[in-house]
Amino acid sequence: MSDGYGYGQENEHGAEGGTGFGRAEERTFAAVRPAAGQGFARTWWGRAWLKALEDSALDTQQVKRGRRQVRAGAVGAVSVRPGRITAVVRDPDGTPVRGDVLCPELDDAAWDRLLTVVAEQAGHVAALLEGDMPPRLVEDAAAAGVELLPGIGDLEADCACGGWDHCPHTVALCYAVARLLDEDPFVLLLLRGRGERWLLAEVQRRTAAGRTAAGRTPEAPAHEEGVRADEAFAARDILPALPPPPALPGAPGGPLSLDTATPPGDGVDPVALEALAADAAGRAYRMLAEALSPGRPGRPPEPVLTPGQDAVRMAAEAERPLPAAVRERLAAGTDRGPDGLAAAVQTRRAGGGVDALWLLERARTPTPEEAAAAGRALAAAWPDGDHPVPPSAGPGQWAVPGGRLRPDRDGRRWWALRRTTGHWVPAGPAQDDPAAAAALLAEGDD
Repeated sequence: MSDGYGYGQENEHGAEGGTGFGRAEERTFAAVRPAAGQGFARTWWGRAWLKALEDSALDTQQVKRGRRQVRAGAVGAVSVRPGRITAVVRDPDGTPVRGDVLCPELDDAAWDRLLTVVAEQAGHVAALLEGDMPPRLVEDAAAAGVELLPGIGDLEADCACGGWDHCPHTVALCYAVARLLDEDPFVLLLLRGRGERWLLAEVQRRTAAGRTAAGRTPEAPAHEEGVRADEAFAARDILPALPPPPALPGAPGGPLSLDTATPPGDGVDPVALEALAADAAGRAYRMLAEALSPGRPGRPPEPVLTPGQDAVRMAAEAERPLPAAVRERLAAGTDRGPDGLAAAVQTRRAGGGVDALWLLERARTPTPEEAAAAGRALAAAWPDGDHPVPPSAGPGQWAVPGGRLRPDRDGRRWWALRRTTGHWVPAGPAQDDPAAAAALLAEGDD
């Protein structure tokens, strides 16, 4: 099988018997493609490999030069065999240089302990075959005294350029190998001394021997789908902790200015674009503030808004006064006119969101059952004659000092409405009790 990385190109070096610790094969991988715009390692074990390199290299400038070379596609075919990786790396002037990186092999005793760990958990093998290295495998191996991943000082440079430390050639080689490890964690096991075929055969032999000792008929190990959940979640004990969240800025970003010497294209309104950018910045700021507030539940997402509802939202949430031209466009978009837009903004800001904009519509005539339920709620709100039951002010509305009361669509909560710019707008959020809603009008009069 070949996938562009050269998998399947193997050369045997010694026996790979099922009972002995024979030498593993050498594998050669095709030249690594440039990785412009991508990270060098996608997996946690690939990043651990690079950390071992970066912790071992003494000259950060050499590391930077090596990263540039691998991004430029300067690393040729990569040979991986026990204890050594090799590739020809071309300098910026085209000069080829052979670079080698040495990594300590595991001894026979360490492999024996590692195989015992792998054979005890069939999920470990299944995950490796699927291109994954379970964190639990690395933990179990470490508990058995086997460090699978290299650490600081484990990656030793041996380059034809004569550099005594990691040079750009060996750095580029290590970064290229990180991409190979992302695709196949067996590459790491080969570098540590044993190849995939030997490891699988030995695990199968030990599994069968264990079943025979337990009185069961030997059979091929069953293939498990996926990876155990505890192995997946164990990554939190290996991966570094997430960085602390950023501090909340004092305000959204400053206003965008499109006042340039270049005239706008046809149909482009710079003033409107500036307003849209400010609106986006304000919404992002509020979302960030909610996300950074510990224990504070976020606002439920609003339903999909119509263009008219979104125009009201934009005007209501504006952090700065909107230009007159923008207000006129928003008013036209709502079909309400300037005064109607102002009333809609006040209605939204009263705490009802877009769901309260229906209050600006003409009240419908309630059914007899709805009218009776509203009458009972009004009578219960002012018992013992403390306050006369408010008189009707039209279909579904009742007059109180300073304004009107109107039940919501479900007839469960009450809105206090005050006359403003020719519209009846909420004096505050809806209340469970009509008397509490009427009190909002009294507060406003004070």
